[in-house]
Amino acid sequence: MKVTRAVAPLVPLCERFLPTRLTGLSVALLKATALELAILAGHLLLYPSGMTQERRAAPTLPPSDTPRLPTEEKPPVVLLHGFIDNRSVFVLLRRSLAQHGGRHLESLNYSPLTCDIRAAAELLGRHIEDICERTGQERVDVVGHSLGGLIARYYVQRLGGDHRVRTLVTLGTPHGGTRAVPLADAHPIVRQMRPGSEVLEELREPAPGCRTHFVAFWSDFDHVMAPLESACVDHPDLMAQNIRVTGIGHLALPVHPAVATGIREALDNSRTGARATARPGGLTVA
Repeated sequence: MKVTRAVAPLVPLCERFLPTRLTGLSVALLKATALELAILAGHLLLYPSGMTQERRAAPTLPPSDTPRLPTEEKPPVVLLHGFIDNRSVFVLLRRSLAQHGGRHLESLNYSPLTCDIRAAAELLGRHIEDICERTGQERVDVVGHSLGGLIARYYVQRLGGDHRVRTLVTLGTPHGGTRAVPLADAHPIVRQMRPGSEVLEELREPAPGCRTHFVAFWSDFDHVMAPLESACVDHPDLMAQNIRVTGIGHLALPVHPAVATGIREALDNSRTGARATARPGGLTVA
């Protein structure tokens, strides 16, 4: 995906006033910023549609006498949004996952008034137990954007959720804490996302035998991560793969089709038992 037209008038200015070695970076940053603004505008329009919890029901199965080729059933996928957001952020990702593999998909809205990651993780655990009961599956996959990934990780590491979560994919999640937007410290859950918080220190504790596979997508233009590498999973006891995404920002991670393809590959690799390998050079999407 390219947004060259959106920033074309600014390109000559970059070439004129910036050193040559910085021009490419600056143009790429302008493209990523333009894309972030476009996504933000679209998401604001969709936001009201995701404010309520989606209806939960058992997956619809074809009649027992319907001829079917033998296939390996895929675990349900739970989508968990970020701070002050809701399930509408996953409209495009959900469509992509549904079109490529017939997965049972569900989103969980936690309250924007949530003030504790631990409480949100307990809610997630109850939701996952309900999904397993309704679908007859023993394990699920989870995709969490930003704070949603941190909530899911706390459930996996601290509440025994590794017996339920097969793969946890995080998108721009502050695993190491972020120093961005210091004025937001008035909110308790923001303070829990700061480096050195009690919650993050709990996640640094040993986690021997954790059965969940982690895949963390992090972006080199993520304005919410400070430093950028805080979105990587760095823990000696965890099976983790960190994938660098080049060319987009924080809001684009759950929206961009190239990232959606990467997520599908991560889930399929876990399903087939393939050993995850880092993409050479990461994932370039713009």
